[in-house]
Amino acid sequence: MARMLEPLLMGRVIGDVVDNFSPTVQMSVTYGSGRKVCNGQEFYPSSVVSKPKVDVEGGDMRSFFTLVMTDPDFPGPSDPYLREHVHWIVTDIPGTTDATFGREVVSYENPQPNIGIHRYVFLLYKQKRRQAVTPPASRDHFNTRRFATQNDLGPPVAAVFFNAQRETAARRR
Repeated sequence: MARMLEPLLMGRVIGDVVDNFSPTVQMSVTYGSGRKVCNGQEFYPSSVVSKPKVDVEGGDMRSFFTLVMTDPDFPGPSDPYLREHVHWIVTDIPGTTDATFGREVVSYENPQPNIGIHRYVFLLYKQKRRQAVTPPASRDHFNTRRFATQNDLGPPVAAVFFNAQRETAARRR
């Protein structure tokens, strides 16, 4: 289990976005090109325009999960506690299915980093009960820890992230 967390520690996902946790469920994130997200991998923004397929491999049909996609490197207030930008939230995903079976409460917003390298983090939480997650008031000034606490989600059960930076015209060719 510790080996699974190493990339999340090295990428500062654990620390900047969430506290240390023990993964208990498998989650795979695949974009339309068939490219699976691996921790720390770089994607061009043009290749992540459409929402990915997110498979939850664990639990059972009576277990429900919440998926959060966030950008902790979004330029915002100097307070890092309020700097995240939420790109997507899907709740009530039954175990052993994919995100299309859940309820999208924040629609997918494709990554568009303007300056520097941004981390885009997918976090999966096991819900204690169905239809109990309240969406945030805004995409900006988001905080993953606060969102999890407010919705009684506990620690994540799976996580993966990729990096992206602004595409220049030369990189798009």
